[in-house]
Amino acid sequence: MNSGKTVLSQLMMFRSDFQFQRCVDRYKGDFRVRRFTCNEHFLVMSFAQLTARESLRDIENSLTAFSSKLYHSGLRSATAKSTLAEANEKRNWKIYADYAQVLIKQARPLYADDPNFRLDIDNMVYALDSTTIDLCLSLFPWAKFRKTKGAVKMHTVLDLRGSIPIYVDITNANVHDVNILDTMPIEAGSYYIMDKGYTDFNRLYNKIHREQAFFVTRSKDNINFVTIEKQNVDSSTGVLDDVTIRLTGYYSARKYPAELRLVTYEDFTDAKVYHFLTNNFSLDSLTIAELYRERWKIELFFKWIKQHLRIKAFYGTSENAVNCQIWIAICTYLLAAIAKKKLGIPVSLYTFTQTLGLALFEKTNIKELFSGNNNLNNQSDYPFLPLWEN
Repeated sequence: MNSGKTVLSQLMMFRSDFQFQRCVDRYKGDFRVRRFTCNEHFLVMSFAQLTARESLRDIENSLTAFSSKLYHSGLRSATAKSTLAEANEKRNWKIYADYAQVLIKQARPLYADDPNFRLDIDNMVYALDSTTIDLCLSLFPWAKFRKTKGAVKMHTVLDLRGSIPIYVDITNANVHDVNILDTMPIEAGSYYIMDKGYTDFNRLYNKIHREQAFFVTRSKDNINFVTIEKQNVDSSTGVLDDVTIRLTGYYSARKYPAELRLVTYEDFTDAKVYHFLTNNFSLDSLTIAELYRERWKIELFFKWIKQHLRIKAFYGTSENAVNCQIWIAICTYLLAAIAKKKLGIPVSLYTFTQTLGLALFEKTNIKELFSGNNNLNNQSDYPFLPLWEN
């Protein structure tokens, strides 16, 4: 693995150069480019992500300090901040968005048997949510959100086995969350867990139910329905009610003409009662409640990437620069997840990325960096939180 290669170069060995170049060629990313190709752009931005560089000047100074080691990492020389700024402004961000999909396909099978997924369900389970990334409106005038506030929104579908994002869409912050149901891929037989903000009966019926997939969401308080059948429940588990219903509202009944299942659950830790809507009638009622509890992992995923990747402060102010940085951050996250799993390194992803960031230009085998970290074994990237969201 090593053979005189730096840690950064070893990490990049886990990506497919052929697939990356296909993405570059698809958008003519290197057309008439003599210096600083898309590959070098990706390397520099990944370096900035892993080492938490604060600005373009910070990136330039850091690379200059390691100029004697850049060649062995795939870079010809230190990158001037003006060169990097121009690449962020003009290099098509879709190159890196497409390559993120390639990495997703590599990462998902590696985490298919993730031990952190507690439920005994063979079907795929996904969580839907979005996070808002605040921007200064005077610097990012294209990202209008409020009168005095700018922002973009990152809509995400997360595979709950391994916390791997399978679909990401970056939009203006004023785009409603429910719109992701129109564009996200739906897999028959899979479960989609979402909060009540995604309760659009027309989309739930046509985009999920009719595609033979299942959803679990919180029920709104103002829905009108009639009870069709009531199931016996064990109240000692926290399940208070499990009924089959049919919507009776004038519009909702037409948008969702099929029967639904309404599960009422009391969480003993906070004495709150929750109502869950689903189109699945085969799982037991407690599993329906526990499925929704797993949705909290997507909140932890957003918290993790905001704390440990550079997607809150940006190196450029254009829409293209923001998209480039976010997508390369996602690619870096996926590359680290792939490398950690393939190398069999038993530390948390946080520890893995932080350690790599401290030794990117060292010619040390990645496994040797963690040879003394046996006390970190079996750490969870996202510790289980028993509490429900408010």
